[in-house]
Amino acid sequence: MMKFKGVMPALVTPLNADETLNVSALHNLLDDLLQKGADGFYIGGATGEGIALRKEVREQLAEECVKHVNHRKPCIIHVASTDFSEAIALAKHAEKCGADGVSAIPPIFFGYDENEVYDYYKALAEASNLPMMIYYNPAAKFTVNADFAARAFGIENVTAIKWTSSDYYGMLMLKDLTHGEMNIINGKDEMLLMGLSAGADGGIGTTYNIQMENIKDVFTRFQAGDIAGAQEAQIKADRIIRALLRFKTIPATKAALEKMGYPVGNAVFPMKRYTDAEKDQILSALKAAGL
Repeated sequence: MMKFKGVMPALVTPLNADETLNVSALHNLLDDLLQKGADGFYIGGATGEGIALRKEVREQLAEECVKHVNHRKPCIIHVASTDFSEAIALAKHAEKCGADGVSAIPPIFFGYDENEVYDYYKALAEASNLPMMIYYNPAAKFTVNADFAARAFGIENVTAIKWTSSDYYGMLMLKDLTHGEMNIINGKDEMLLMGLSAGADGGIGTTYNIQMENIKDVFTRFQAGDIAGAQEAQIKADRIIRALLRFKTIPATKAALEKMGYPVGNAVFPMKRYTDAEKDQILSALKAAGL
């Protein structure tokens, strides 16, 4: 199966005022990120507000991304939902529309145990023939440790994990437990270099939408063995991340993109809506940090 690698934006979802998909803005953003070196796209995840979007918007988003990217780079579709039947339907839809992989956070809110989460990933993996990427994000309130991820790797079609954690000891152990075979993708933008050093095959992140060049530079220099240069690039990226974290990450990223000429709209209600003056303040802070 396909092994995902390189730097892949956790794509924002461009929305109109009525929270329908802004297709033209989506196409423009995809084109520009590809031109700047994106190695693939993670679609409808946390940054893409997937679990907050209506099912028909999520399906259109998957279709438009896959069709527009046209297999130039892989598209991974996040399919998790609070309605499990919807998650299964989204996984089947992703395969039907030609996506390269599916992904899901663990089930949320009710405090599931390891066996329940294992069964969840098994059912999702069986819903399509696509590679399944576990999305480990501590915000989901289930700890995907190395032992659990290695166990889940035994499920047919579970090939990869998006490791959005600063537990790089755990990442190293996972690499060891799966004999280097599991496709591990770093999820912490501010620590891409650390993830690559611990054996990650690439990174998926929010700020890739606004600073693809810096992120690509971290990866390219690391691959070339220029560790000092990769550190310098990571520090440049982290200055921008530090400035962004003064605000609410997803709506602030969308606000910055708006001011950069991409009409991506607001985050899904009731998330923060920035005024034009606040959007100017966000972009000024990012520019002062080196954007």
